[in-house]
Amino acid sequence: MLRLDGIHRSFGDRLVLDDVDFTVERGRLTGFVGGNGAGKTTTMRIVLGVLSADSGSVTLDGAPLGDEARRHFGYMPEERGLYPKMRAAEQLTYLARLHGYDRREADRRARALLERLDLGARADDALESLSLGNQQRVQIAAALVHDPEVLILDEPFSGLDPLAVDTVVAVLAERAAQGVPVLFSSHQLDVVERLCDDVVVIAGGRIRAAGEREQLRQAYAEPRYEIDSGGDVGWLRDEPGVSVVEFAGGWALFDADEAAAQRVLRAALDRAPVRTFAPVRPTLAEIFRDIVRDESPDDDPTSAEAGATATQSEAVR
Repeated sequence: MLRLDGIHRSFGDRLVLDDVDFTVERGRLTGFVGGNGAGKTTTMRIVLGVLSADSGSVTLDGAPLGDEARRHFGYMPEERGLYPKMRAAEQLTYLARLHGYDRREADRRARALLERLDLGARADDALESLSLGNQQRVQIAAALVHDPEVLILDEPFSGLDPLAVDTVVAVLAERAAQGVPVLFSSHQLDVVERLCDDVVVIAGGRIRAAGEREQLRQAYAEPRYEIDSGGDVGWLRDEPGVSVVEFAGGWALFDADEAAAQRVLRAALDRAPVRTFAPVRPTLAEIFRDIVRDESPDDDPTSAEAGATATQSEAVR
């Protein structure tokens, strides 16, 4: 388990991370979401040792992280950092050899991974000749080629078409199934919702929500229900304790406490067959908007993050 405890980080007099705490469990995919400048990249760079925390700790399975443990991490930065004129397989082979594989095994691993990511036919093409989406897949392969024990991916789905997203999702799920903790950031909340087991929401450098995906959806759910009946449900407007949100013939979305909702169900069944009756849980996008709604850009302590960390990009690459 990868664990962050009480991480603080400032750039000058600007507080960028404020008491950041969360865990990334082995065998689980953890989505790390937040707006631009929220602190996601700074957090990831601290985990990787590219930046240091002012206070707090990062541990793996209870042990403090050191350089040797980080050698077994896989990292994909948001900024592409591969060599544009090198061939895709050649680059991955080179990176695998840096991690101790001999040339034959490194080349085998590179080509097998490109094949798994549907890039086998482009293995010997220069990176600069590939589309941006295919370059992104090579960048993901670079994070995976040495069979890492921990995966940290910053915006891995950026620029990918839906089929490529599905391919990458399948590869990451395979790694998680092998017991690898996977932390990834993404602005594509629909992908995060579909892929992740756990969600961490950061805003203004502070963790605003963290936990298992469905538990978070339940925790942020309003007392809202959906009904789809064989008869008209216009009578709901006059039902005490019920507030109709949307209505269309036999279908309605309404707010009510549990007792009133059960009363509605019984009344609906007395009138006509009920095809659907269920509580409505918010999407991850709705939860995210609710959490960060009051976050003012002028008060965001991470607004200086990009400029303050720009000099770190070359180190990441």
